[in-house]
Amino acid sequence: MKKLLSLVIGLVSLLLISACGDNEQSWSDDYGLEDITFPVEEDVSLKIMTNSAAIAPDDPNDKLIFQRLEEETGVHIEWLNFVGETFDERRNLAMATGEMPDAIMNANFSDYELLNYAEDGAIIPLNDLIKNYMPNLRRVLEEAPQYEAMMTAPDGNIYAFPWIEELGEGKERIQAVENFPWINVEWLDELGLDMPSTTDELKEVLIAFRDHDMAGNGETIPMSFIINHGGEDPGFLFSSFGLGDNFDRMIVNGDHQVVSTVTDKGYKDAINFMYELYSEGLIDVEAFEHDWPTYVAKGQQGRYGLYFTWDKGNITGMGDDYDLMGPLAGPDGRVHVTQTNAIGFHRQRMVITSVNENLELTAKWIDQLYDPHQSVQNNWGTYGDDEKQNIFEFDEQANMLRHLPLEGTAPVELREETSVGGPLAILDSYYGAVTTMPDDAAWRLELMKDVMSPHMSDQHVYPNILFSKDELDRLSVIEADLFPYINRKRAEWMTNGQADAEWEDYLLELERLGLNEWLDIKQEAYDRYLDMN
Repeated sequence: MKKLLSLVIGLVSLLLISACGDNEQSWSDDYGLEDITFPVEEDVSLKIMTNSAAIAPDDPNDKLIFQRLEEETGVHIEWLNFVGETFDERRNLAMATGEMPDAIMNANFSDYELLNYAEDGAIIPLNDLIKNYMPNLRRVLEEAPQYEAMMTAPDGNIYAFPWIEELGEGKERIQAVENFPWINVEWLDELGLDMPSTTDELKEVLIAFRDHDMAGNGETIPMSFIINHGGEDPGFLFSSFGLGDNFDRMIVNGDHQVVSTVTDKGYKDAINFMYELYSEGLIDVEAFEHDWPTYVAKGQQGRYGLYFTWDKGNITGMGDDYDLMGPLAGPDGRVHVTQTNAIGFHRQRMVITSVNENLELTAKWIDQLYDPHQSVQNNWGTYGDDEKQNIFEFDEQANMLRHLPLEGTAPVELREETSVGGPLAILDSYYGAVTTMPDDAAWRLELMKDVMSPHMSDQHVYPNILFSKDELDRLSVIEADLFPYINRKRAEWMTNGQADAEWEDYLLELERLGLNEWLDIKQEAYDRYLDMN
């Protein structure tokens, strides 16, 4: 078996090398440059592996963003570009065989892979490069020091350059609630009903939707969701009954203690409420099994009274027939919104490999990606393209990139075709100074500020911590059984009403599966993070 694996790796390695050129090394020669300023006068290039969206050009150098960057720096990039799963395979093979490029952009390593390659010496620590050659990134970290703590491994080293996108902060950040509840206000108006403000009122509204068959022909679905599916999960309603719930099943309380949401009595009460709705025929019978296309299709047919997702435009369009439902008072009269722990930060957007012989040149080129105007374009797209639709117009007088109307084009498609991703930073301070905010983001942030954030009682969120390899090992072992069990019981109880009867056995099983140890690891890492800030 080992011999067969070696033969396969060797064969694919030859293919990888040939993709870079016949017997040509996969990294750049040492140019011997020091004290570099841009644009460089020498004829230099760097070899970088990356991935792109399927609708983007095969050669990243066909993108106007990279053409401008080459003109500004004098550095030509020889891209080894792949799409989809092919990238993961080629990236992993390059790391395994040592036929590595100078750097990997949009690397998308897991935290464990990142630390493993660092331990093996395949990628290098970046601390000194950031300190000596990267003023743009240093300015970002001075303004927002919390990100340096998230970039830093337990050994004190930084091994990857991050993507940072701030859209609001604290309780008003755009990710604070993923699963917005969208209610059919057109149906409310037809029935003469007010927007529900309590869980009891919601039940009454859903019953009215059902009894009056608002969609017609028996097609009415009073409430739908996709269970345990991020923005489409109904966990928003759990906030009315206690701690609430979120996708990683934990919150940080006011005393900086990491607390499980799934052992709270309010969690059980919320599930019992969901069972009440289910037993009344108010919940989509397919909510526990249907996929995204089916969910969208039923929404586009106007069958939903209430559903959950990030942006209603994805399901029912941007018309006035659906509006955001606010948080509901529960049985004790408390109105509460549980935050997610998500923020606009992704750790592994670029690494420098150990074969790189032009560290100063590479670091200074990457630092250009953290220039505010460059970061904005890398993230969303550019301006002045005569062949493609532009995301921006450039206001020379204000030195600002202003978002243009999308003119019916899907934001994702336009951005994937013209942006480049990679390491970048967009801070809240850039809006109004460097760029305008995208209309879709501004709209959602306004809803977050007006409807959701006033009712968020939790002051802290769990940061995007880089755990140690030992911690990651143990977390992965525990989570392999713990989270499937939690998710399964969550769905089962909503349909069979057995939460009360099985609760004590459930708590014992969570303990057996390692929940307390999982919380301890999370707490220790969180305390370590606090010490760094």
